[in-house]
Amino acid sequence: MPELPEVEALKDFLTEHLVGRRVARVLPVAVSVLKTYDPPLTALEGGEITAVRRYGKFLALETDAGPFLVTHLARAGWLQWRDRLPDGPPRPGKGPLALRVALETGEGFDLTEAGTQKRLAVYVVHDPREVPGIARLGPDPLAPGFDEAAFAALLEGERRRLKGALRDQSLIAGVGNAYSDEILHAAKMSPYKLAGSLTPEETAALYAALRSTLTEAVERSRGLAAGRLKAEKKSGLRVHGRTGEPCPVCGDTVREVSFSDSSLQYCPTCQTGGKPLADRRMSRLLK
Repeated sequence: MPELPEVEALKDFLTEHLVGRRVARVLPVAVSVLKTYDPPLTALEGGEITAVRRYGKFLALETDAGPFLVTHLARAGWLQWRDRLPDGPPRPGKGPLALRVALETGEGFDLTEAGTQKRLAVYVVHDPREVPGIARLGPDPLAPGFDEAAFAALLEGERRRLKGALRDQSLIAGVGNAYSDEILHAAKMSPYKLAGSLTPEETAALYAALRSTLTEAVERSRGLAAGRLKAEKKSGLRVHGRTGEPCPVCGDTVREVSFSDSSLQYCPTCQTGGKPLADRRMSRLLK
């Protein structure tokens, strides 16, 4: 799933390629992708794109015609830029194409989604805050005003484990499964540690890891074309998606805990005092 760094990089890429250009047509291919009906997609046509904004993991295109085009790429969605779009409208079918935005210059982009679980979402709204997911967002962890004191206030009294708290978009916007693993590894903290139990020193360490991990990922992605962002994300991850590989810090084997729809990765030596975390799913399989 694209997270804050990749969506920030997409925002920069689209700002360079879209701002100042006019929308010719917006062509939905998968009916399920469109979550709003008023204003219609046609309200965007003829409008000049004036800005591209990021809200957590959401992207919003602002037009002088009034409406915003907002998208959330979900787990398997992506944006594919095309210097020249194919002639003729796209044909609905079983392929990954969900929606196409064509510019008057002949350029444009496709929103695609792999797999059978269709969660990619597109909204046409007068204000991005009309999108429920944006209205619920917590503070952006890279915002100038998000300091250590603000972070500590969010965690105060929090009863969830750190892994779940960091992924909660209503608590902190933009962090998902991959970067929560990376942040906890950088902070040398167990994903199972209770968020509200941190000492001031631990809170400071986690805040520093949050900011540095995301900032470094944004810098690695800055200036890359949209098609290269996925590969850059994978290459920069130290523990997420690297089960069985050596930890780049201490050399211990990266371990995994599996859940019904996701998994987490961690280093026992760096994060849990050398003790593997209980993986109830694997325990059941071994019985």
